[in-house]
Amino acid sequence: MVYLSSFLISEKRVKNPNLYPYNVFRKKEIYPMVFSPVTIFYGNNGSGKSTLLNIIARKADIRGYETYAYGQGYIDKFVRECRFDVGEDESGKRLCIPKDSLYIKSEDILFEIKKIQQEEALERGYIFDLVKQKGMDIGTAERSFDSHEHSFWSKKELIQFAQEKYSNGETTMQILRDTFAPGSLYLLDEPEVSLSPQNQVGLAEEINRMARFLECQFIIATHSPFMLGTLQAKIYNLDTEYMDEAKWYELENVKFFYEFFERNKELFRQ
Repeated sequence: MVYLSSFLISEKRVKNPNLYPYNVFRKKEIYPMVFSPVTIFYGNNGSGKSTLLNIIARKADIRGYETYAYGQGYIDKFVRECRFDVGEDESGKRLCIPKDSLYIKSEDILFEIKKIQQEEALERGYIFDLVKQKGMDIGTAERSFDSHEHSFWSKKELIQFAQEKYSNGETTMQILRDTFAPGSLYLLDEPEVSLSPQNQVGLAEEINRMARFLECQFIIATHSPFMLGTLQAKIYNLDTEYMDEAKWYELENVKFFYEFFERNKELFRQ
């Protein structure tokens, strides 16, 4: 499904070369970006991937976009100058951006992981206090913690999840799987953070499945070769002047990985 069919960033130029976000795209030739069920923004650090996702989220009023303490007036002006169009269903009726659509940044996921870890630490600390101060054994202290009498009860499900002691990568996968729902638009900023290559491929396969069978649309910022090579996506290379479409195997970051392993291929033959 294609809810957001195209986006055109502001074509205005300003005199101040350091004025955000105009400075991010001031050397780019601006053309409308046309989206697929899965679209990727590729680029090295500083290419504008995250900025572009945030601008799209603000313009389309997608939950999760960032606001800034400084320069907010210029950011709002830039966003007003952008334009987007929505897709159509099979009968030609214009679609709306789904209300449950979401912009998810890598730091959002890391923040959720940190909250889980903190809740686990609070639980352990509370139980330790019961054992130390009231002379309870561990089993009695844990049963006390589980009772409805304590304020921790409202966090019980989160803490039970933390007790499984997943790694950050496994927790990231679980958070994303719990978040994704059919019929929604998701903007994902480097979702591969904390994920092993195997899990990156697994996440990409899950995104492909949801886009194909569950009427989801994804716009993703990434430079992971494993995500790039697995996602069935249209790719825009933000490192180029025209932000051209590209094949995943043409991209600099992917070539870097290939050349690295090619130089060391003899080690894998031992």
